[in-house]
Amino acid sequence: MRVHTFFESLPFTADPYQVLAAEMVEMGRSVVVTAPTGAGKTLIAEAAIHLSLANRRRVFYTTPLKALSNQKFRDFGAIHGSDRVGLLTGDNTINHDAPVVVMTTEVLRNMIYAGSDLSRVDTVVLDEVHYLQDRFRGAVWEEVIIHAPPHIRLVCLSATVSNAAEFTDWLRSRRGPTELIVEEHRPVRLERWWSVWDRFDREVHLLPLYMEGSGGIRPNAAIPRLLARRGGRRRRFSPPKRTSVVEHLAFLDLLPAIYFLFSRAGCDDAADQVVATGIRLTDAAERDEIRRRAEEGTDHLAWSDLRTLGHDRWLARLERGVAAHHAGLVPAFKEVVEQLFCDGLIKVVFATETLALGINMPARTVVLDRLSRFTGESHELLLPGEFTQLTGRAGRRGIDTVGHGVVLHSPFVPFERMASIARLGSHPLRSSFRPTYNMLVNLVANYSRRQAERLLAASFAEFQDRRSRRRSNGGARRSGPRRSSLLQRFDRARRLLEQRGHIRDWALEPGGEALRVVYNDLGLLLVEATRDGVFDGLRAPELVALVSTFAYEPRRDAEEPDGWPTTPLESAWRRLVEQAEDLAATEQHHGLPVTRFPHPGFAWLAYAWALRLDLEELLDEGSLAAGDFVRTTRSVLDLLRQVGDAARVLGNSDLESAASRARRAIDRGIVTAGGVV
Repeated sequence: MRVHTFFESLPFTADPYQVLAAEMVEMGRSVVVTAPTGAGKTLIAEAAIHLSLANRRRVFYTTPLKALSNQKFRDFGAIHGSDRVGLLTGDNTINHDAPVVVMTTEVLRNMIYAGSDLSRVDTVVLDEVHYLQDRFRGAVWEEVIIHAPPHIRLVCLSATVSNAAEFTDWLRSRRGPTELIVEEHRPVRLERWWSVWDRFDREVHLLPLYMEGSGGIRPNAAIPRLLARRGGRRRRFSPPKRTSVVEHLAFLDLLPAIYFLFSRAGCDDAADQVVATGIRLTDAAERDEIRRRAEEGTDHLAWSDLRTLGHDRWLARLERGVAAHHAGLVPAFKEVVEQLFCDGLIKVVFATETLALGINMPARTVVLDRLSRFTGESHELLLPGEFTQLTGRAGRRGIDTVGHGVVLHSPFVPFERMASIARLGSHPLRSSFRPTYNMLVNLVANYSRRQAERLLAASFAEFQDRRSRRRSNGGARRSGPRRSSLLQRFDRARRLLEQRGHIRDWALEPGGEALRVVYNDLGLLLVEATRDGVFDGLRAPELVALVSTFAYEPRRDAEEPDGWPTTPLESAWRRLVEQAEDLAATEQHHGLPVTRFPHPGFAWLAYAWALRLDLEELLDEGSLAAGDFVRTTRSVLDLLRQVGDAARVLGNSDLESAASRARRAIDRGIVTAGGVV
């Protein structure tokens, strides 16, 4: 088999599950691979790429995150050559006709709906496929699986889930021969620890969370006994300070470590605290190399921008062997941190949980600051599967014989509850599939009504629903027709689009055609605003500002800014609000979820950036992190492209040209550099 040539070329011996999965791909089967973080699932994708290239075919590698796509693009470019690898992320297009193309999953979904030629693509890798349970974006994975041309085999890579067989059964019903490959063994054993500060002993205790005895592995009974010791009026035990934890891990030779904090500000504060205490985790040679590579990784940014971004503060942390990693940082800073950490030059990274989603940064130790996080509405404890995902990066394959997961003491979480969360476990994969307006018009464009209903009925959501009903009925099949809630919602959305003039007699009107090329979650409102002339006549900075209201979502409840830069822009905003309120009323009438309202919280920044104000002037008040500014502006860039596409479909050449001018006005400086660095 050709795949054996690939494995024989490796400088190490592949695991049996990796070889088996690759053999199944070579036999023309789709595969579902579930394995712990760090178990080497990506090697299966690399084997699939080898097979496709050997057969002179194309392969698409999809990821849920642009940052992960960027990383894979660089990795595969280094392996296969930059001329053979492309990148498509919505706001970036590089070498799109290459035999290997890395892309976000949304881009592939859009290509399928647009009728792109995929005849030469024989394999699609769906990395992090468990993302299909994400309530905001998960439906995209199901759309790809349902609609991808039948000749394409799928390589689905997933973290460990408890119902992988159910998911594989569904995939088999949609795609034909499909094999499930389950790997439960972690290549590096994980030890779980509990850490507490003892005020009496004035030291950090690090105790095993579990002990092995005659009855198997059980929570360590010494911990509740220790906590039962009283200290008079003063509480004896408390969570250890972050600096104390870092010092203790360094003393025990347990670095490098990823220290998870569920707060961006907390990550920055913790990194600064380590520096302020004088802790130095690097030697002189390492500091020289860190400085050289940090300067090399940011030399494409203007010095004025670097000053605004706090470059000196960032570099001072790095030279001490410490860094923060979160979405508020610009891409260049994050990439430098990732590379330095992977090469052992950075010893501690304080990171938000987004780091657990695919970015390749293995560590010797993972620390969880707490076992609860704020969801935007309330604080919730982690699930065992989430704990497993976060601590999965502990233990570097080929370097460490054991990885370490450390949980800090919390007076608010009983030890028994903590121990139950820290069990290495998984949770079931649940579909989040729901028909969107964009999905609906693409179904109308490509299928008959009966075919569209059959495709919706073929979703994983319906598959799970049918199985659940059969289990509740004792295995008996329900007699007679049953209209699922999914199809009912589809019908309600179809009637709404008919009422608003986008569909007539299962055929698309101009507004429906325009909606096919708009993928924002406010897409229907965006198309109607385009159709009804809300954007017409606006100058480039005004158009940028108004379109930004579709892209910007405040991280928390945020007040709307007072006033607007210009009278035409304020007038257009009022018209847009009226349309949003009208759409919301119609959705309520049809029993549909109400589309979120556009938010003007980024409009002034977008307007000023389009007028070519400096980054320092824009971010002077510190109301928005630089990384958020870059990410949101690039989202506005992508939306302006969609506005231009919709305007072209609707025959509005003036708006199409205006959208192009608006893109040029903001695609500059740190925004341009924020694509792929």
